[in-house]
Amino acid sequence: MQKLVKLIIIFVIMAKKPLYMYPGSLKEIQALGRRLKDARLRRRFSMETVCVRADISRPTLSKIEKGDPTVAFGHYVQVLRVLNLLGDLELLAKADDLGRRLQDEALPGRKRAPRRKMTSGDSDGQAKS
Repeated sequence: MQKLVKLIIIFVIMAKKPLYMYPGSLKEIQALGRRLKDARLRRRFSMETVCVRADISRPTLSKIEKGDPTVAFGHYVQVLRVLNLLGDLELLAKADDLGRRLQDEALPGRKRAPRRKMTSGDSDGQAKS
């Protein structure tokens, strides 16, 4: 009985808190899952083949293809590798136009060199050497 109580306590402690996402973000992840499933089917790979090559379980692949946001990002990367789509990962956040504009706004403005003092007798504004 004590072991069962300890096991329940461990389970409650290790339980993950729920994941809340914006509906638009959830739709994007689900669309990614559908695209990965379509890519797998176009290549005529079985779920088992992808699972073995990606070193993930079948339920994990099923969650990925459904767009489950609780699956670790590394598993998504493994599936992309198996489907030979890892190059598409480079495109994520590549063109960060907003970030670049914000960075440019934070840069200090152009500073001018201080003006030289004119010595007496100079009429053309040039300092004597």
